[in-house]
Amino acid sequence: MDIWPGSSYPLGATYDGGGTNFSIFSEVAHRIELCLFDDSGQETRIALPERDGFVWHGYLPRVGPGQRYAYRVHGPYNPPSGLRCNPNKLLLDPYAKAIDGRITWNEALFAYRFGNPDSYNDEDSAPYAMTSVVINPFFDWTDDRPPRIPYHQTVIYEAHVRGMTISHPRIPSDVRGTYAGMAHPVMIKHLRDLGVTAVELMPVHQFVHDSTLMDRGLSNYWGYNTIGFFAPHNEYACFGTRGQQVQEFKAMVRALHRAGIEVILDVVYNHTAEGNHLGPTLSFRGIDNGAYYRLVEGDEKHYYDTTGTGNSLNVRHPEPLRLIMDSLRYWVTEMHVDGFRFDLAATLAREFHEVDRLAAFFDLVNQDPVVSQVKLIAEPWDVGEGGYQVGRFPPLWTEWNGKYRDTVRDFWRGEPATLAEFASRFTGSSDLYEADNRRPIASINFVTAHDGFTLHDLVSYNHKHNEENGEDNRDGESHNRSWNCGVEGPTEDGKIIALRERQKRNMLTTLLLSQGVPMISHGDELGRTQNGNNNVYCQDSKISWVDWDDARHHSVLTEFTAALTRLRAAHPVFRRRRFFQGRPIRGSNIDDVAWLRPDGQQMSEEDWNAGFAKTVAIFLNGRGIPERDHLGERIIDDSFLLLVNAHYRPITFTLPDAAYGSSWEIVVDTADPLLANARRRQRDAVPGGRLRVQARAMVVLRCQY
Repeated sequence: MDIWPGSSYPLGATYDGGGTNFSIFSEVAHRIELCLFDDSGQETRIALPERDGFVWHGYLPRVGPGQRYAYRVHGPYNPPSGLRCNPNKLLLDPYAKAIDGRITWNEALFAYRFGNPDSYNDEDSAPYAMTSVVINPFFDWTDDRPPRIPYHQTVIYEAHVRGMTISHPRIPSDVRGTYAGMAHPVMIKHLRDLGVTAVELMPVHQFVHDSTLMDRGLSNYWGYNTIGFFAPHNEYACFGTRGQQVQEFKAMVRALHRAGIEVILDVVYNHTAEGNHLGPTLSFRGIDNGAYYRLVEGDEKHYYDTTGTGNSLNVRHPEPLRLIMDSLRYWVTEMHVDGFRFDLAATLAREFHEVDRLAAFFDLVNQDPVVSQVKLIAEPWDVGEGGYQVGRFPPLWTEWNGKYRDTVRDFWRGEPATLAEFASRFTGSSDLYEADNRRPIASINFVTAHDGFTLHDLVSYNHKHNEENGEDNRDGESHNRSWNCGVEGPTEDGKIIALRERQKRNMLTTLLLSQGVPMISHGDELGRTQNGNNNVYCQDSKISWVDWDDARHHSVLTEFTAALTRLRAAHPVFRRRRFFQGRPIRGSNIDDVAWLRPDGQQMSEEDWNAGFAKTVAIFLNGRGIPERDHLGERIIDDSFLLLVNAHYRPITFTLPDAAYGSSWEIVVDTADPLLANARRRQRDAVPGGRLRVQARAMVVLRCQY
């Protein structure tokens, strides 16, 4: 087969209508063979003829979409020196746009013989490996436009492509659990009815199922084990895996965009699926181990690991940084996604030992005209020393606010001395973000996420129950800040059930009315349970899937959640773009935010510091919004009074005088989600009136001017 010189740019396999250009980086290679596979699995090897710098390349006429390929890299093998080339191992293209097949775990995938890590394994791994696929880059996007929803108007919904749709009875069985399933009209209607503006998809980059999990009959369900940073995971495709997964993913994005919903990807650039020095050789390790991975200085046989997975990508080297930026740019420009949530983002800022907000990665993102314009969300920690970095990421970035999660959980389960921090988290966590001139939108607020208890389990279990993971319940977080309301797990006690439902509504109301950007975990609005399992990373089963049949029994919670998102969307006072100042607004002696005791008087320093304090009335002044609309007019909204009672007994609140509002309307009551008693109680909702709030409940009142 004739091969032409081709071009070193772009990296990867690029089809131009007449043939395909292949390009791959390796600084240590002596020779690189391109391996083509036909439908029968027959392999044809072709040496890449050209090298510019450290990029090897060649062009094959008449090779087009659907062609399966991989590489074999000839070079030094000396693990103590960090060199791990082995041409007997078939290697995925780091820039592959699609990947076919699934790993069949076998000793041949490893560069050493089991039981002897210092040996050399020359067995061919091709029969057990995955292959890269040449794709057709052309797609009819028609009139697709990114919704570009401002952060302060955003409601994020974290979702798993498979788990979200795999059991939905109104989605055809052949597309459940796929990209097409996420794009189905039934699913889009649910998201729109719920008030979601952005779907944050758990990892959809091609990932690998760990051999240790598969040996136990489990799988890497969450997908935080990436091997292909450009390829949509092929097991989420229903129309084929020879490039069809790319078209299907694009069609999903197009459908969600038409519904006004953004697509954010949870991305894992901190490590790969090749693991530690005893892991398999699947791609990067065999191409240029020392360039792609950070090795221990003075002990290059081992990997520097701040991710807990065995390796860390080498962000001190220009090539991994280039790969990350090329990948991000590709997903924005070619796949039309609207943002990224970076898993263990602190690792990407470790050029040396410490997490450095001046790291090259942040500079590259900040300067990039494409990537800098989309939503950038950091998981602001890793498992390395000094890895907890909540509030310390640079401007332009938003962060998963882990302190918000912990505080809201503690407050509603009745922990002492949490009221003051609850107030700070509710108003946007200015203590974390204001010093850097960031705004409330820097805080991605959440109470639950994929990692940990669901909302239902948070109020139903004191302890994790991960026995089905096969690790003797040792895995997963032990300190969950949860409360079972009196009984561990399922119960038929009506009072406990009612309390649990009220606690769910308390936390959802807090979440959706807090300043910042709210994130709902998929299925929380449907009463989803994992039966006390707080670490379902390996459970591709009913334990982790959304149970749509059971969801019918939680329609009140679903509609309650939707009503909260509508309330938030309708009232800018809940989604301010600037922090409260705690001072009177122009032309008034009433502050933009006020904190009142149950007797209607201002909270004092002593009140805040009382460890037993669990109640507060929060006044949000709709006339004190310091923003203007697109016409330059000052934004005026209704004012709201939130009566918050985390005490185990009912509390009677005295409403403030007429200076705060002349009349009040009950719009939310977590003890009365359908507002069945609102009309009867309305007579007490007057200036100076006394309104009783149930134990562990929250009432929201609106003053219309």
